[in-house]
Amino acid sequence: MSQTKNADCTMDAAALETIQEEKIGWKFRSTPTALSGLTLAEAAASRPALFDDGFLGPIVVLEAEPLEHNLATMARWCADRGVKLAPHGKTTMAPQLWAKQIELGAWGVTAANAGHLRVYRAFGVSRVLLANQLVDPAGLRWLAAELDTHPDFEFSCWIDSVRGVELMTEALAAAGARRKVDVILELGADGGRTGVRDTETALAVARAAHESPALRLIGTGGYEGALSHGTDEEALALIKSYVDDIRALTVRLHTDGLLADADQIVVTAGGSAYFDQVVDSLTSDWPDGLDVLPVLRSGAYLTHDDGFYRGISPLGEHPRINDASAFRPALRAWAQVTSKPSAELALLTLGKRDASFDEGMPEPQLHRKPGTAPEPLTGHEVTKLNDQHAFLALPPGSPIEVGDWVGLGMSHPCTVFDKWPLIPVTDGETVVGFVRTYF
Repeated sequence: MSQTKNADCTMDAAALETIQEEKIGWKFRSTPTALSGLTLAEAAASRPALFDDGFLGPIVVLEAEPLEHNLATMARWCADRGVKLAPHGKTTMAPQLWAKQIELGAWGVTAANAGHLRVYRAFGVSRVLLANQLVDPAGLRWLAAELDTHPDFEFSCWIDSVRGVELMTEALAAAGARRKVDVILELGADGGRTGVRDTETALAVARAAHESPALRLIGTGGYEGALSHGTDEEALALIKSYVDDIRALTVRLHTDGLLADADQIVVTAGGSAYFDQVVDSLTSDWPDGLDVLPVLRSGAYLTHDDGFYRGISPLGEHPRINDASAFRPALRAWAQVTSKPSAELALLTLGKRDASFDEGMPEPQLHRKPGTAPEPLTGHEVTKLNDQHAFLALPPGSPIEVGDWVGLGMSHPCTVFDKWPLIPVTDGETVVGFVRTYF
C-alpha cells in the first residue's frame, strides 16, 4: 500500500488518489457546467478562472498561498518547541488537508466522534486521538474489529467517569476485543465541557481504567478553549492555571503508579486560541522518571480566519509569539449583489447555508465589478444573515451595484467547511485544485 507518511503517522495514498478521480457534476453546486464529467484532477489541470469560466455564486475558496504558509508555520513552530501536533481533523473533514499536515510531521489526527473515526480510517490515518469518551456499543464494536484487523493502527480516547470505563470495558468484552484500548484521562474545569472536575474523581476514574482488562491508561488531557474567549491578563492566567492542573494531575497519576502501563505518557491539550500557553506548560521540565510526550491538537490554525481567531490566536493580529510569522486567513467567500433596495442596503447571495455566523458575521473586504480586478472594500458591514441572503449595510458613496461581487472574510472556519463538499483552491483568480470534505 502506498502511503503519505512521516515517522509518526501515515495515510493511504491510494485512497487519497480516489478523491482526485471523482467526477464533477450537479452535486457540487458551485462548479461550472463546462467542468461536468471531468475528474477533480482534470478540472484542476485545466486551470479554470473563478469569475470567467462559469463558477456559480456564492462560493467559498481556499487561497493557496496563505494555506501553505499556515501549514508550514505551525509545523515548524511545533518542531522547534519540541511538541507533537495532532490537528483536529473535524475542523475541515478534508483528507487532502490531513495529508498535508502529516507530510509536514503531524503525530496523528484528532477526531470528535466514531463517525469521524470511520472516515479517517477509510483514508488510512494510522494514529487517531478521539477527544471524547467513546461509550457507544456499536462504535466500540467497530473499533475493536478495526484494532484487531490492523495491528499498526494506533488509537486513544478520553475517559472522564467510572461509568464510562465500565461501559467501555463491557462493550469491548462483548465484542471479543483482543487489543486493549488506550485511554487518556480528561481533566475538565468549571465552565468547561467534558472532563473530571476534581482530583478525587480523577483518581477514581484512573484506578478504574488501570484495573480494566480492556483498557490501558496512557496519559492525561483536556481542552482549554472553552474556558475563555479573551486575551487579557486574567483570561491568560485562567488558561495557564488549567493547563498547570493537567500537568499536576499527570505527576500525581505517575506517583501513584497508575500510568505504569504507558510506553510513553501522553499529555495533550490545545485548540487554536491558546496553544502558546499549552506548550509553555507542557514542554517545561518534568520530574525525573516521567517520559512525557506533549501533544497539541490545534486545528483551525490551518486556515486561520478574519474574525474570532484573528483576534485571539497567539499568531493573530495581536501576536503573543515572537518566534514565528503571523497566520494569514486562507478562506474567502465570494457572493454577488442580487438586490439594492435602497442607497443604504444591498443583499448578497450568501447566507447561513453558506458561511459561518456563530462567532461573528462575514467581513466585506473586496469589491469586484464584472471584468475588473478586485479592489479593497472598507466601511461596509454585514449586519444580518438569512438562510440565503446577507444584509450589507452601505455607507454614503458606496460603489456597490447589483451584479457586483463582494469578497468576504470568514470567522470560525469550523462552521464553514461543513457547508461545502467541494472547495476550490485558488491562486489569485485561477483555480489550481479542489479540496473534498466528508461531513
